[in-house]
Amino acid sequence: MTVEITSSNVEELIAKHLTEEFADDNKVRALSQHFRREGYVKLSGLVSPEIFAAVTKETHDILDLHAKRIDIHLKETGNTPRFMSTVSQAAIAADAKLIPAVYESPALKGFLSRIAAEEVMDCPWEGEKYIIIRQERVGDTHGWHWGDFPFTVIWIIEAPATEFGGMLQTVPHTDWNKEDPQVSEYLINNVIKTWPHSTGELYFLRSDTTLHRTIPLNADRTRIILNTCWGNAATAGRPQSHETMEAMFD
Repeated sequence: MTVEITSSNVEELIAKHLTEEFADDNKVRALSQHFRREGYVKLSGLVSPEIFAAVTKETHDILDLHAKRIDIHLKETGNTPRFMSTVSQAAIAADAKLIPAVYESPALKGFLSRIAAEEVMDCPWEGEKYIIIRQERVGDTHGWHWGDFPFTVIWIIEAPATEFGGMLQTVPHTDWNKEDPQVSEYLINNVIKTWPHSTGELYFLRSDTTLHRTIPLNADRTRIILNTCWGNAATAGRPQSHETMEAMFD
């Protein structure tokens, strides 16, 4: 029997799925080590296919209501581009039910804490808890940048074939100085890893110390992500500016 996914039952379903999917402690340890080494790990089994499908439908519905096109460069990340459509946290919170419920899941945060090897906590700034990004035109990209907060789970709602671009690239263990980001220096002096993803996958990113971008699309194809973000003990109550987010989601 198919169970309807709702904001009321999603926590129970997430907890049950995680218990079954990640019963092997060695598997979890290997994922944690990969995450801490690379600043990235693919977690495609993080939620059930049914939950992913329900979140996908809500994401598309919210995009239809609230998508806003931006084509900007941001000086805080070395004038790297943001060519995309966006939906803000406030818009999602106003019209979505399931996305906020998934974000608040204690079971999900508990599992991510095991992967991070530290407590994953709610993002202290409402504006970055969850956002939606769509890329769809030649040249669309989320240029090289860091996140204001440590932990991000990306839901690949839709992805083009890798031949059309859109793959994630990362340089882990880097620091963001908003006054002097030195993006080019990091790219010259470090290995750049490229990670392909398909529709329906998820990944976990150490977003504040991993310089990252998406490779620009080379054709009119669609890449849609739901970005969910968390903090840790170090960011709780710490003064934090949000220049890049405010430029993208004003």
